Amino acid sequence: MGSASAFFQEMLVLYGIALLGFVVRKIGVLKENANDVLTQLILYITLPALILFSLDISFSSAMVKEFIWLVSMSVYVLIASIFLAIWMKRGSQLPKKQKSVYEGLIIFGNQGFIGYAVSFILLGEQGIVYLTMFNLCYLILIWTYGIYLFSRDMDTINWKIILLNPGILSTLTGLVIFLLPISLPDMISEGLESIGKMTIPLSMMLIGCLIADVKYKDLFLLFKNTYLWKLAIVRLILIPLLFLPFVALPVSFPILVIAVIVSGMPSAPTISLYSQKYGADTLFASLGVLLTTLLCIFTIPFLYFVVNLLMN
Repeated sequence: MGSASAFFQEMLVLYGIALLGFVVRKIGVLKENANDVLTQLILYITLPALILFSLDISFSSAMVKEFIWLVSMSVYVLIASIFLAIWMKRGSQLPKKQKSVYEGLIIFGNQGFIGYAVSFILLGEQGIVYLTMFNLCYLILIWTYGIYLFSRDMDTINWKIILLNPGILSTLTGLVIFLLPISLPDMISEGLESIGKMTIPLSMMLIGCLIADVKYKDLFLLFKNTYLWKLAIVRLILIPLLFLPFVALPVSFPILVIAVIVSGMPSAPTISLYSQKYGADTLFASLGVLLTTLLCIFTIPFLYFVVNLLMN
């Protein structure tokens, strides 16, 4: 990405698509089941296609070095987020049904949907490659520790579901293609590209639809809950800024900017699903996702500006 102004222009395009999703959901063009349909479409079809297409690249020693950096940075920020979330939960006066939700909203960001959209406008296909590598540990953690937060029982973790998760499957398949001296046929590659690039607009439309479904009375609860504002500040600003020491290390701008911005994604909607399944406070989870999603309109450009300023 050449300049900050170009990045902001691209972000406005993404926000415009989200606004379209909001409008078509509000006026009823997309019905009540639209969110489920869009989620399934992205999760099982377009996102795996995007990952496979992006990882169909030539193997190089430089890429291995980048892979090590990205995985190491991902482990670092996830561990830091877990300890931060535990500390914040212990210091809170939240009801029991909200404590696990609070932790989950702080640790897990929406790296799977909006994360890919932002990474693509930042660095194109290279951004998708970097994010896929960065997300490897995240995907495993959200399907293991994420579930454990709500159930507090390791037996509830279904390893078959984790290993057969489309995100994990496509990532591992893509890494095999990347590491082996093989390449997908042009016809398959072009098909994956066409389907995969639908992920970006569909993800943003889904965000708009989710916001459109929030009731006005719930917005009042959102604005007066100080814990939601605290988690939003930590999730969107404090956690990504944990990467500031990496400015002094031999990390390239593309790797650092992906790590910082992706770590500052809004809270993951998956936490709302876990809340519903395990009897936690689903409204609290939904409000946390909503608030961080609304605020990321301002925080994502801010994070890009900070990294751009420090690295140039």
